[in-house]
Amino acid sequence: MSEPDNPDAVIRDQKTFAKVSRRELLRVAPVLLAGAIAFPRVRSALFSDGLTFTDWLSAQWFRHGHEVPYLSNADLTPLARFPLNTYGADDPEVDLDAWRLQVAGLVQRPGEYRLSDLQSLSKTSQNTRHICVEGWDVVGNFAGVRISEFLKFVGADTSARFLYVECADDYYESLDMATALHPQSLLCYEMYGKPLERERGAPLRLSLPTKIGYKSAKYLTGLKVTNVLARRGYWEDLGYDWFYGL
Repeated sequence: MSEPDNPDAVIRDQKTFAKVSRRELLRVAPVLLAGAIAFPRVRSALFSDGLTFTDWLSAQWFRHGHEVPYLSNADLTPLARFPLNTYGADDPEVDLDAWRLQVAGLVQRPGEYRLSDLQSLSKTSQNTRHICVEGWDVVGNFAGVRISEFLKFVGADTSARFLYVECADDYYESLDMATALHPQSLLCYEMYGKPLERERGAPLRLSLPTKIGYKSAKYLTGLKVTNVLARRGYWEDLGYDWFYGL
């Protein structure tokens, strides 16, 4: 095969074609993406991969020892103006006298724990901001035991990956262990200096100021330390972000 008469011209033509090809590809990429999204399987995969990526990225940004601002009593939203967001009924009618927290999984002392067991541990009270995915936020006073302290109390393996919780209203949620061990993450049994009201999650809820509001599950009945999640969270299993740090 003979050599081209002008090799430099051929190279220039190849580079020009490559530039045009890249330019045209970028121009049609949105159309191709829109067309791909029209197929349910492709759309589902893209959204799932996108959520996985944002969860991973959020986890990289999360500073395990960094605390959100503590606010003053003057900043508190009056309790009557603290919105009620419920998954099902405002009150799943928990029998407060018979209530127990079932602890399972990778712990040395599994079993049932009374509210008095949690109250026997050091109480933490904090004024922090609660941010809802719906767009509103309020400052509330939350008190209870740090999750990290309770996990130490039951002999939890804190090298495990997850903390999974179940609730009396069939809601469920899970946390990465770093969030569970964060100093502001509470097993909350009081708001505004009083025991939790029924519609606010009595007798025990999560308070997680480093997370979006739907992570702070109410009406807790079960807690499991685990490396495997069969279910990630009620809203997360419907397509919401799992990590969702603030």
